[in-house]
Amino acid sequence: MLAPFHLENENVILLGRGDHPSDAGLEIKRLQRCMTDLIGVLALSAARSGHEPVEILSNLVDSLMGMLTLDFFYARVIVEADEKPLELLRAGPSYRTDEIAQSLDHWLDEDQIDRSLQTRCKIGTQEISILPMRMGVEGGLGFIVAGSQRLGFPDQTERLVLSVAANQSAVALQHARLLSEQQRVAGELDRRVAERARALAETNEEIQLQVGLLQHLPVSAWTLKPDGTPDFVNRVWLEYSGQTLDFVRSHPEAWMTAVHPEDREAASTAFWDGVRSGQGFAIETRSLRAQDGSYRWHLQQAVVLRDTEGKVLRFIGTTTDIDDQKRVEDALRQAQGDLARINRVTTMGELTASLAHELSQPISGAVTNANTCLRSLERDTPDLDAMRRAVTRIARDAQRAAEIIGRIRSQFEKGALNREVIDVNEISRETLALLRGEAVRYNISIRTELAAGLPRIVGDRVQLQQVAMNLIVNSIEAMKDVDGIREMVIKSQRAENEQILVTVSDTGIGFSPQLAERIFDPFFTTKPLGTGMGLRISRSIIESHHGRLWAIGTPGQGATFHLSLPAARLNPQLLR
Repeated sequence: MLAPFHLENENVILLGRGDHPSDAGLEIKRLQRCMTDLIGVLALSAARSGHEPVEILSNLVDSLMGMLTLDFFYARVIVEADEKPLELLRAGPSYRTDEIAQSLDHWLDEDQIDRSLQTRCKIGTQEISILPMRMGVEGGLGFIVAGSQRLGFPDQTERLVLSVAANQSAVALQHARLLSEQQRVAGELDRRVAERARALAETNEEIQLQVGLLQHLPVSAWTLKPDGTPDFVNRVWLEYSGQTLDFVRSHPEAWMTAVHPEDREAASTAFWDGVRSGQGFAIETRSLRAQDGSYRWHLQQAVVLRDTEGKVLRFIGTTTDIDDQKRVEDALRQAQGDLARINRVTTMGELTASLAHELSQPISGAVTNANTCLRSLERDTPDLDAMRRAVTRIARDAQRAAEIIGRIRSQFEKGALNREVIDVNEISRETLALLRGEAVRYNISIRTELAAGLPRIVGDRVQLQQVAMNLIVNSIEAMKDVDGIREMVIKSQRAENEQILVTVSDTGIGFSPQLAERIFDPFFTTKPLGTGMGLRISRSIIESHHGRLWAIGTPGQGATFHLSLPAARLNPQLLR
């Protein structure tokens, strides 16, 4: 945008430097000089395009000093928004630059520059005419100030030349600024491209190295592209599956053909979830061995390889044969189940006398009532109402005996876990019904504090009865030889985080705090004839129900066992 340039009279005759308007020849020379100056200014701007701002400014100042026979010329240009402005001052031999700078500070303000007002001021001992002009769009690039002793300065031609020079220099400076920014951006782009290319080259080299290592691993190894497409499979996998590398690369789920049909749906879901999320995956599947057509368990897992910006480059995975491990785990689970059953049998064996007492009561009742019926029948007129009541009692006692036998049989049975919704208090009452005779035998009182309205739990009734039986039997064993109070307290209550807390405490011989965890170790026991497995099995059962079992003991002052189980509504998956 050109700086403002106004002719006050459209018919004005351009007056030159000290000439008379009547002299037509001189007027023509003035016009010729004006044209020459303008051409010089335009040529100067074109010649300096693309140069550094300081060169453009210096050339402008030097050229205008000569063209317009100026006594001084000052320019201030804003090269960068956040940097100090570039300033340049030229002065003739009659002036000192420090005096000029001091005078400019006194009178040069925004208003004068905005209106391009010409003024006359004193510099040193001499009067001088000064003309400021803005540069660039809305003067945002800077300004110039020209000064001369001539009284007629600046005339119209000089104004025109200075205005054109200011605007052309602004164009050149803006072009230089744009070129500098382009060079900076291009340099930054080149730097980033070079860094990216170097990073890709390093990553490529790393991938090739890893692929080379994968080829020689003793386990099946493979890589996937970011979209999950296989691009490398080592020889171990190809030999195991009987597939070719071309087949694997041409089928995104080629590996799935080797997976057992029952495992494919779950494996495919886990695979694609891991690929799409960019997190990798770990899947256990049965895979077909081509040599003999058998299936073996494998762990297929993949980790993610990313570039410096976090973008997924590859998934690197392995397929590890875990069939032997799975068989050992199955055998261990089977052994644990057998051991738990043996523990139940052992415990029941220890309680034979108590159980005989429990059964003798309903049997004795049934015999007594049967004799009552027989005596009534021997009469001439049998008392039918009495006989009816006796038979009813016989049926009740028989039912009670059947229930006791049923609970005992359930403790000996071997079968799959049976998950159901259970009342914790009911488990406690059923177990106490079996063991109350043993407590009476050793003069042990049992007190229950079972909270009403407790939420139910989900679990296996037989296993939880076994835990309750182990804890109660342990308390009886700890108190049967104690001199003094022999009391057992069984409590149930709500706990934090929707847990049900059951507590079994006694006044037995107790144990030291250091043994609070050791008593749950396999084969550790404080009983002369104990197996050391009861508490270990009990803790395993409670943990399999997503609960916790722990103990607190004091030597000579008894022990307290706590077990917590989650409420049923928090564990619907346990019913599956």
